[in-house]
Amino acid sequence: MAKVLVVEDEIEMANGLKDALMFDGHKVSLAYDGEAGLNEAVSGAYELILLDIKLPKKSGFDVCREIRAQNIRTPVIMLTARGREVDKVLGLELGADDYITKPFSVMELLARIKAVLRRYADKQSNGGEWIRIGKLKVDFSRYMAEDDDGPLELLHKEYEILKYLWEHRGEKIRRDQLLDRVWGYDVFPSTRTVDNYIVKLRKHVEDDPNRPKHIITVYGIGYTLIA
Repeated sequence: MAKVLVVEDEIEMANGLKDALMFDGHKVSLAYDGEAGLNEAVSGAYELILLDIKLPKKSGFDVCREIRAQNIRTPVIMLTARGREVDKVLGLELGADDYITKPFSVMELLARIKAVLRRYADKQSNGGEWIRIGKLKVDFSRYMAEDDDGPLELLHKEYEILKYLWEHRGEKIRRDQLLDRVWGYDVFPSTRTVDNYIVKLRKHVEDDPNRPKHIITVYGIGYTLIA
């Protein structure tokens, strides 16, 4: 199965997660604070990271932010006792792939892990070529992007949104459709999340982000990609 890093400061919880994951066939390492978790995560030795939000030394939000800033695309599932939507939105915007609120059942967690690993494997198996969208060149399979000035660092969700728009270029894509396909949630974060990402993407794609020619707003619906 997968090699999993669990970053959790509650020792009983961490050991329980380790036992459940090992019983399901995974290899598991533990880290008990944010700094140790970040050091392990950047080693690139893991296929999945279970990341608690409330950690000593460095929060899970900070760990996720720094992982993605270093262009590490290992899937991240955030664990937290918090249930506020704003925390979910922040975690997802920082590049987390899923979000599960404590308390949760072992069966639910294992199902989420399988779904995330399956989506990641599908992404890795597709693509393998550079595609030009406006002034941006992107390789979706390797999460690489560049413009005429050289390599760029895009957020994980920026790649995913752009890839979905590319796969459905010319179609009118609803905001909630993007949230469903990119985040995979039955209960979506605010559709404003998508708008914020589109603003960022236009800066990379468009010659003039204020007068877009490629990522076009379809008023009252969402967006369409002209490439």
